[in-house]
Amino acid sequence: MHDELTKVDIEKLKEELEYRRTLVPGLREEVKRTREYGDLSENDEYKCAKRDYNKNKSRMRYLENMIETAVVIDVSSEEGVVGLFDLVEIYYPEDDEVREVRIVTTLRNDVLSDCISKESPFGKALLGAKLGETVTVHVNDKVSYPVEIRAITKGEDDASLPIA
Repeated sequence: MHDELTKVDIEKLKEELEYRRTLVPGLREEVKRTREYGDLSENDEYKCAKRDYNKNKSRMRYLENMIETAVVIDVSSEEGVVGLFDLVEIYYPEDDEVREVRIVTTLRNDVLSDCISKESPFGKALLGAKLGETVTVHVNDKVSYPVEIRAITKGEDDASLPIA
């Protein structure tokens, strides 16, 4: 599977990978140091050090895989059309509520901050839609709801949004 990421996403992944590489010697030394505490079956310090080392190595493998398999995407979009990183004001006619969301790549998804993945049902419905248009969000085969696009503020991939 290839994730569609921006150049900034990939740079952020590379930065984290480089940081995690700097942690390896210290984590390896901690494993070595705690191994000397005695019986490994009852050595909680060793187990914790080994767990931390393995978690870091696992994250490094994940980052390397993401970088190697990523497909770089363009973030530009037309005026009046929802694109990546745009702030979109939407209206829920069924609830008579207005909300602002930002459409982001899967790495920057954070629903608590109203950053919605372009791969989510909500993101798929909004991405490419036009100002004033009412689109239907299909949650599953049985659940869907309409939302109206009231405003679009063009955004850019300025690296201010963290990756997950």
